[in-house]
Parts: sequence; structure tokens; C-alpha cells
Amino acid sequence: MKVDDRFAALRLRARLYALIREFFAERGVLEVETPVLSAAGNTDPNIESFHVRFSGHADAGAPLRWLRTSSEFPQKRLLAAGVGDIYELGRVFRNGEAGRRHNPEFTMLEWYRVGWDHTRLIDEVVELVNSALAIASRQVEVKKYTYCDLFVSTLDVDPFKATDAELRVALGEVKIDAQGLGRDDWLDLLLTHRIQPAFPIDRVTVICDYPATQCALARIRAGDPPVAERFELYVGTQELANGYHELTDATEQGARFERDNARRRERGLAEVPVDANLLTALKQGMPDCAGVALGIERLLMAMLGSDDIREVLAFAFAEA
Repeated sequence: MKVDDRFAALRLRARLYALIREFFAERGVLEVETPVLSAAGNTDPNIESFHVRFSGHADAGAPLRWLRTSSEFPQKRLLAAGVGDIYELGRVFRNGEAGRRHNPEFTMLEWYRVGWDHTRLIDEVVELVNSALAIASRQVEVKKYTYCDLFVSTLDVDPFKATDAELRVALGEVKIDAQGLGRDDWLDLLLTHRIQPAFPIDRVTVICDYPATQCALARIRAGDPPVAERFELYVGTQELANGYHELTDATEQGARFERDNARRRERGLAEVPVDANLLTALKQGMPDCAGVALGIERLLMAMLGSDDIREVLAFAFAEA
């Protein structure tokens, strides 16, 4: 990568940070800073965390610490304490992810809006993304789909009613080792291998109301079928953001953590300590809210029209 290109990317990042802070200041959303090291980790079986060991006095707390994969849990503790609308712009870490699309450390923007649901938050995310793209003189159209409508309109497959065999057929010529794959795996493969690659480069695509089995940290809305009040946002084929109408039920959240660790055991992965502080905060009461995480490097890539994350970093992992 040429030095001039690297410097240009750094200057663009600085402009983006200034835009983000101005965007939220105008809306009265408070910037916060939360710990990077935690005694709890991320139980998600699809995400691997880094961990380190504290060598100081034992009274300081648990010596085994996990580098955060997002700032979500401490921000939710602040929400439960009554802080109001907040955002954090900071570094996060994920083990085993490096290449053209991933770097083990990257910057995440996460924010929470009290009293909002995911549909209202979608509009704000689109507004911020469009403002960022405008810096780079990019204009895009915006298209919103429900998860079901997207599958039906692109593949003529109802993701809620189709059999597993029908989902496999819909993969067409995509060759996958089917051993150990469940229904959600087939749906994910259809999205990533058949649907997502066809997203137009000049479009922001928003997908909402996922299958209830893909709820992550979102609420489930009753219905036929029930759906997770969750959304994802793409610019072109790049996923930028993942948001939820947030789950506030401590019992259900604890059960989801346990299910995550059960899946980790099934896959031969180490269990991860559950965030007891978050569960305590939820029991005390977290307000109804919506939240979203947005990858800054992915946004910078969209602004520059790049498909290589290394082009928007001061130094990539191999050079760090």
C-alpha cells in the first residue's frame, strides 16, 4: 500500500470520527467509554475472544480477563443505571479473523436509543451512513426488506416454511459439506452465497425481522411465524451494521448464554464466562431500547470503494 494512500485513509477516518461525534452531539446522545478488559467473555459460538492474565494483586479482581468483542454489555449496564441515550466509538477484538475483510482488532461504533424499536433505529443508521458516504461523494439508493420478503423475491423460497431439503436445493451449484449443518446454517448459506453477492454496489440494503431462531440479543415478536426484532444493513455486498430491539429479560438472556455455551461444548470449543454483571443489571431493570453495532472499517471501505480492510488501516495485523 502506498504511503500517500495510507495517509489519505487516515485523514478520511479522522473526518468520519468528527462527523460521527457531531451527528450524535446534535441529537443529544452521550459519548461514553467502557472497559476493554472484562472478567466475562462473549459466549457466541461463532465468535472467538482473546484473553489475557492480570499479574497484579489478587484482591484487584479476577486475573483472567477477556478483550471485548463489542462494548454492548457495559453499555447496557449503563442503560440500566439510567444514563439515557449513549454511544461508544472504540476498539474491539476478535480472534481468528484476519484477511481482506477482517482484522483481529478493529473499530466499532455502538449506540443505544431509549424508547425506540429497531424500525425507528434503522432510519437513524441509514441517515448516518448516507452522511458518511457523502463525504466521499457517494450517493446510494436505500432498499428495505423483511427477511422473508428478501428470500421470496430473490430465490422464490419462503425461509419460514421451506423444508431443509428445499433450502439445500436453493443453493444451486454452491458446493457445501452438509455434515452437521442445521436449518439456520442453510439459511445463512443462502444469504451469504446466493443473495448477498447480488446486492447492487450503489445500494444500501436493510434486512429486518429475522427467524426467531436467529434472535441473538434481540426481542422475539409473537406471530405466525414469530420473528426476531433484528436488522442488518449492507452497503453493496458488505455488511456494515447489526441492530436489535433489545432483549431486557434477564432470565431469557441467561438462558441464551447457557445455550451458547452448550453449542460451544458441542463444537469442542471452550466455554466462556457469562457476564453476571449484565444479568444483574437486567434484573434491576433496563429500559426499552434499540441498539446497533456498526463496523467503522467496513464503512470506510464503502466510502473508498475498497474491498480490502487493510487499505483503511494504519497498519494491518501482519504489520502490527
